[in-house]
Amino acid sequence: MSETQQGAPRFAGERVVVKVGSSSVSGDNAAQIPALVDQLARLHAAGCEVILVSSGAIATGVPFLKLDTRPDDLATQQAAAAVGQNILVNRYQRALGGHEIVAGQVLLTAHDMENPTHRGNAKRAIERLLALGTIPIINENDTVATHEIRFGDNDRLAALVARLVRADRLVLLSDVDALYTAPPALPGARRIAHVPYGDELAGVEIGETQSGWGTGGAATKVAAARLAAEAGTGVLLTETRLLAEVLDGADHGTVFEPAPAAPAR
Repeated sequence: MSETQQGAPRFAGERVVVKVGSSSVSGDNAAQIPALVDQLARLHAAGCEVILVSSGAIATGVPFLKLDTRPDDLATQQAAAAVGQNILVNRYQRALGGHEIVAGQVLLTAHDMENPTHRGNAKRAIERLLALGTIPIINENDTVATHEIRFGDNDRLAALVARLVRADRLVLLSDVDALYTAPPALPGARRIAHVPYGDELAGVEIGETQSGWGTGGAATKVAAARLAAEAGTGVLLTETRLLAEVLDGADHGTVFEPAPAAPAR
């Protein structure tokens, strides 16, 4: 049975923004892209409007430029992004082609999301791509962004995109299965399955970087989840490898409840 022939997945019929981190789609883990795309295609077949926010341009470009490590200087990071973005989207399109789905690339900077005209242009383009049946693939435009005007991480970008298009759901994927009461490697750390809207997570030790959440850490995931939830978007944090099980209804990850809808007048 193919992915698109399975039962209706969770979130069927919703507008869903899925964000995946660099560690899940670059290096040896680039092999995960077809499996991820299978699930995006499954959502697409179930009537979802799917938007993918994908990190990984710089990490993908580094080996093709014969660099040993991620560059520290801005110019080389921009060069790696220019090479890597092309390769990354090509990998997604090859996988999507098996499902007869076309990708649409949208590269944004923080300035684009702050400028009303640019923001409106981005929204119009994304809405039209969705109406035409494509899956928009969004990333930060690392080739022109500078340290001073960057989003800082694509979790925030994904939350801003979810707000821009009024998404029903934001799914934040990484290499850890959920938010925990402490960094998950520590003894006694427990999964937090559900976060009510407005919960300050008092007593929860949220890591900045060394938490298994890639470069941003769990803190950026929580901040992004709150940003999206504030605008009425439900949020799920989970591991990339668990997406298929989650769509089948498995109890993985951490759900952030959205702000209650304003009462009708």
